[in-house]
Amino acid sequence: MRVHYLQHVPFESLGSIESFLIAKGHTITCTKLYDNQTLPPVKNIDCLIVMGGPMGIYDEDEYPWLKAEKKFIDEAISLHKFVLGICLGAQLIADVLGAKVYKNEHKEIGWFNITRSSELEATILSKAIPQEIEVFHWHGDTFDIPVGAVPIAKSQACRHQGFIKDDHVVAFQFHLETTFQSAQLLIENCFDDMDSSTYVQSKKQILSNSQRFLDINAVMSSVLETIAIL
Repeated sequence: MRVHYLQHVPFESLGSIESFLIAKGHTITCTKLYDNQTLPPVKNIDCLIVMGGPMGIYDEDEYPWLKAEKKFIDEAISLHKFVLGICLGAQLIADVLGAKVYKNEHKEIGWFNITRSSELEATILSKAIPQEIEVFHWHGDTFDIPVGAVPIAKSQACRHQGFIKDDHVVAFQFHLETTFQSAQLLIENCFDDMDSSTYVQSKKQILSNSQRFLDINAVMSSVLETIAIL
């Protein structure tokens, strides 16, 4: 299996996804968009993973590679590749599928529960995502659910926590791949986001229990195991 991922900043990589893919013997390649690396031909990959980042999907003037990235995601979806987007990656997929992406009422940073949508039962993720689970968040934007997609979950701070479309396009607003180490990097590089508002936790709260990261990483593995092509 040829898995390609798009990385927007040096401090947001695959997290726990990388060890899962390596253990399964999959080939992993990456385009570091922040280094202006060239995107590969979509036909040369089987699975696309679009990672997070502090920029917005609308920041094309500051990050001109966003335009080419959106076209790449659109082509991957059209060719029926499996596409997984996380945080910014989820917002990019929503935009490509014609849904609105905009500022959420609240920033959501830290550990908060999500409640699964009843509609998820009819999808491949029905057994992979628990009915309610505490997950890691770091976002200020949100999106509408694209036409034809099924919502994944909601939280108190954010109504739309993800969606799945045609059982091969998955978008997670939340993070299941974050490790203790990658959370530390996020805090170091995006500390200005931590404004102590209602749904923004402190560094101490985020890093207080390392088991939390192992728990969400196990769910991430279950999601990947569920995907037939993997």
